[in-house]
Amino acid sequence: MHIVAAPDKFRGTATAAEVTAAIAQAARPVGATVDAAPMADGGEGTLEVLGGANRITTVTGPLGDPVAAPWRLDRRTAVIEMARASGLALVGGAESNDPLGATTYGTGELIEAALERGARRILVGVGGSATTDGGLGALRALYPTQRLKGVDLSVACDVTTRFVDAAEVFGPQKGAGPAQVELLRRRLQRLAQVYAETYGMEVSPLEGSGAAGGLAGGLACVGAELRGGFELLAEEVDLYGRIEQADLVITGEGALDATSVEGKVVGGVWEMASVAGVPVLTVVGRADPAVSSTGGPLVSLSERFGTDRAMADTTGLITQVVSDVLATL
Repeated sequence: MHIVAAPDKFRGTATAAEVTAAIAQAARPVGATVDAAPMADGGEGTLEVLGGANRITTVTGPLGDPVAAPWRLDRRTAVIEMARASGLALVGGAESNDPLGATTYGTGELIEAALERGARRILVGVGGSATTDGGLGALRALYPTQRLKGVDLSVACDVTTRFVDAAEVFGPQKGAGPAQVELLRRRLQRLAQVYAETYGMEVSPLEGSGAAGGLAGGLACVGAELRGGFELLAEEVDLYGRIEQADLVITGEGALDATSVEGKVVGGVWEMASVAGVPVLTVVGRADPAVSSTGGPLVSLSERFGTDRAMADTTGLITQVVSDVLATL
C-alpha cells in the first residue's frame, strides 16, 4: 500500500510535519510506503511545506522590536511567511498586542532582503498576523516599489476576506476593542482610497485582499497575484500528481468546521482525492458534527479519547488511530 500523508497542523499541539511523522510511524509495521506531504493554507507552516528556512534576517517586529525572521531562498525563488516577521505570536498574543500600532514593516524588509539576494520569484504566506495596517508598513519598507518590476510576487492567502472587512473580521482576534475596530475600519477605507490614487488599484473588491490585516491588498497594489493558499502550495509540491499514485490519502487538522471545506487543507485534499478516485482517512482534533467527510472515515481524537488526552498526546493518538485503520485494510 502506498499512502500520501497530507495533513495540516493541529494548532497548538502538533505541526503538519509532526503529524506526517506520526502517520509514517503507523505505516511501518504493515509495510506501507508513505509519501510525506505536510500542507498549509498560506498561514503558519507555509515555510516548512516549501522546504523550511535556510536564511535568517533581523527585521522590525510588529511592535518595533527587532526580530530574527527565518525565510527561504532556493535558486531565485524566495519563500516568506509573514508571521515570522509580523505575527501575533511574536508579541505574546492578543493581550500583549497594540492593534492600532502593529506594523507589517518587517515583512516588507524580508521581501527587500530577498530582492537584494537576487530573488525574482517571491511567495509570501500570510496568516497569523498581529497587524491591520493594510500593508502600508510593508510598502514603506519596499519604497521605491519600482524595484518589484519584473518580479513574480505571489501571496498565498488563507482567507477570502476583503480589504476593509479585515478590521471587523480579524481585529478582535488581534486585541482590538469595538472602538478600535471602527477606527481600523475607517483607516482601511481611507487607505484603499490612497492606494487607488497612488497605484491605480481598487483593492476593496479583491477577494483575499484583507488577509493579514490587508497586507495582501497592499502587495496587490505593487503587482502581487493573490492566490488561495492551499491551491498555491498544492501546485508547488504537485500534490494532485502525488495523490494520483496513492492507494490511500491521510489528512487532518486540529479543528474541522465549515471553513475547512472553503479553501483550507482538508477540504482541498478531499476534493483532489475525490477527483483521483482515492479513498481518504481524516483524523482531526475535534469535529463539528455538521461537517461530514467525503471519501472515507473521519476520526475525532476528542470524541474518541477525550479532549484532555487529545491535546496532551496528539501525535501518539494519531499513530494509534492510523494503525487501527490500516490493520483493517
